Amino acid sequence: MTGLANATVPVSLYLILAAVLFTIGIAAFLVKRNIISIFMSIELMLNAVNLTFVAFSHMWHQVSGQIFVFFVMVVAAAEAAVGLAIIIAIFRTRQTLNVDQINLMKS
Repeated sequence: MTGLANATVPVSLYLILAAVLFTIGIAAFLVKRNIISIFMSIELMLNAVNLTFVAFSHMWHQVSGQIFVFFVMVVAAAEAAVGLAIIIAIFRTRQTLNVDQINLMKS
């Protein structure tokens, strides 16, 4: 059991996972037509970037990457609150969340 306690995951695996998550986020952003799905894909891309910051911060034994992740998470939470409020306002006026049917320039 002591061998498992000392096992570490290489940074390259974290970076591969972050790249996969970011790629899924980009693919969903480009393919999905629902505004909530697009919003979730942006959050997935932000979390992938946060994972890289934490992985490099752990590799270099620096706290600055983790502090930066904290600020990114605070901004993402504020963005989520404002974004969801905008989505609700759009749904109330347009009665749809499909980005192809939403044209904000027309009344």
